[in-house]
Amino acid sequence: MRRKADVLEHTIEAALRPGCFVAYGESWSFVTGLEEVAALIGALAGTEPARAAALYETFLAGCHEKAEEVDDSGGVFGQFVEALFLGWVKARRAAGADPDETSARLLAWMEEDPYGFCHGLEKELVRMLDRPGLAAFGRQVRERFDAVSQEPAKGGSSVRDAAYRRRRWGEVLRAVYKAQRNDTAYLALAEAAGLTPEDCHALATILVARRKPGEALAWAERGIGLAGQGPRGFMSTVELTNLRRQLLTKLGRGGEALEHAWAAYREHPSEHAYDELMELVAKADRPAWHEKAMEAAQDAELSLTIPLLLKTRELGRLAERLRRATDAALEGLSHFVTEPAASKLEKEHPELAARLWRAQGLRILNAGKSKYYDAALRNMERAQILFAKAGLEAEWARTVAEIRGRHHRKSGFISDFERLAAGRGPSTEPSFLERAKARWNRTESE
Repeated sequence: MRRKADVLEHTIEAALRPGCFVAYGESWSFVTGLEEVAALIGALAGTEPARAAALYETFLAGCHEKAEEVDDSGGVFGQFVEALFLGWVKARRAAGADPDETSARLLAWMEEDPYGFCHGLEKELVRMLDRPGLAAFGRQVRERFDAVSQEPAKGGSSVRDAAYRRRRWGEVLRAVYKAQRNDTAYLALAEAAGLTPEDCHALATILVARRKPGEALAWAERGIGLAGQGPRGFMSTVELTNLRRQLLTKLGRGGEALEHAWAAYREHPSEHAYDELMELVAKADRPAWHEKAMEAAQDAELSLTIPLLLKTRELGRLAERLRRATDAALEGLSHFVTEPAASKLEKEHPELAARLWRAQGLRILNAGKSKYYDAALRNMERAQILFAKAGLEAEWARTVAEIRGRHHRKSGFISDFERLAAGRGPSTEPSFLERAKARWNRTESE
């Protein structure tokens, strides 16, 4: 006998829009509609958890059926499906469901995951499970890990597949042991696979939670030693270095923490490194340390120095640093770095702001990014105005000559640029709304 459908199942189906392809540009609004339905189910979990769990399963089934009708290049649909899995776990837990059955069904979904919805699910999942649930999940993951580890090597793709599954279940086990704060089991697993900086960070984190800062520090320092060997070397170093400073401070070794922060800042004098350094400096000593930090940064990479000097409001030092920079160096910088500096320097240092605006425009032209030619034109207009303000008309004339010589074939840009060079730039043209109002007023007056 066919089960009577829950009234909310019709709402789920309508929100999924079966048969309609969801393009990339529509995915955000599509998922927003799905989230509204999921919120209705989530509200049931407190009063009707079993019903909520059943509805989550229906929604998950529908999302898997819909997957090939969604351009999920931005990943928002996948993130939504992950949230459904977590909602299902929460509802099952509230309904008092058997933890072993919940784990078995979760792992079956994780094994048969054609669209990658379960990839990395364990990171959030272990936070949702209670102690019995986590224990049941861990046991069943361990069984899968041991089973694949004992599979005989048969050669070819089967070896690669077994290696992938062993690595995958090993990652899930790591998440379980970390959530259980089981450093012994975590270490045995990590050493068997080959210890990584990420493992050292996880072990240190477990030991911090178990109030063993001294042992945690030893693992943080060991991880820093390994950090250059892994694929996430830089990120691992940052995370482990920050943890080491925190632990040194906790252990009453603030002087060592400051030494490490100072060494890290001198190597990469960035905004983040500056903040880390100043957090460890006594308030009375900060002016002196600030001067030391500014001196250490004077010859650092422009991509690091410019945001740092803007953050610390050192416009004089910023101007001096930019005067020493070549035009080629400025053109190599992202507009995320140069545009804030150009805007800030326009009033007091128009000649430097002009160089920065010009560099942004030339960066676009040199790369041939035609869809950004309008931005390049606006950048050049700002440069023209500021070179004139600084009395550097000859510099603007040199810029015009360079663009005519190197970029005269860029038809989507050069005609508008020639109008700019002749004094008829974009800002002198009426805007869309100005043209519309003028046309509207003429129509009314006729």
